[in-house]
Amino acid sequence: MRKKVIAGNWKMNMLPNEAIDYIQEFTPLVKDTNNEVILCVPYIDLFYALLNTQGTNIKVGAQNVHFEEKGAYTGEVSAKMLKSIGVEYVIIGHSERRQYYNETDESVNKKVKAAFENDLKPIVCVGESLEEREEGKTVEKITKQTRLALEGLSNSQVKNTIIAYEPIWAIGTGKTATSEDANNSIKEIRKEIEKIYGKEVADEVIIQYGGSVKSSNAKELFETSDIDGGLVGGASLKPDEFAKIVNYDK
Repeated sequence: MRKKVIAGNWKMNMLPNEAIDYIQEFTPLVKDTNNEVILCVPYIDLFYALLNTQGTNIKVGAQNVHFEEKGAYTGEVSAKMLKSIGVEYVIIGHSERRQYYNETDESVNKKVKAAFENDLKPIVCVGESLEEREEGKTVEKITKQTRLALEGLSNSQVKNTIIAYEPIWAIGTGKTATSEDANNSIKEIRKEIEKIYGKEVADEVIIQYGGSVKSSNAKELFETSDIDGGLVGGASLKPDEFAKIVNYDK
């Protein structure tokens, strides 16, 4: 049975002192959970988050990574750099990165490979826009993004990739896909993985849902057949609210 993995994406929020306060408040609230808990924090908070989560059940992730190991890439951070300070996870291909910073399926694939070369676990985001949804292109879009993101990976690497299905129209809007819709889309992603890598791999891949996940809808979403937790944005900025999401099964 697949484990539920629940990751908070703080986006561009939280100064280091705020991150420390958050973790001190949040840690005791989730210490007894059976679910995997990840905080994906801004670069400046990584060191403080890693320090303050030592000895806890909370993992730390970054929100982006460059695909080159080093070089003339001003403002970028490599997978090797992230690994050197103890980061375990990294979000790759978030819709905001695709929308605002010209992230492509090709660059996502390069970043996923760089993550694995440095023993980081990638959380790869896929999702359709409102226009694509209304045109009935949801399945085509998300399966293509998944296929291209995983291109050239071994079965073992695919098993260790987390996919986050985030319908773009639901991110930060307060709108949420129904649990049935979200689960059906995730089933399609799983089918695409099975087609290329086989049933055993597809059955093991963690596929999260993201898009206005909150404590009031987490249980309904996470108890469907194929949703393996969530990538949570705004609701992860409040320790008590995010803890309720993590503890949805209590």
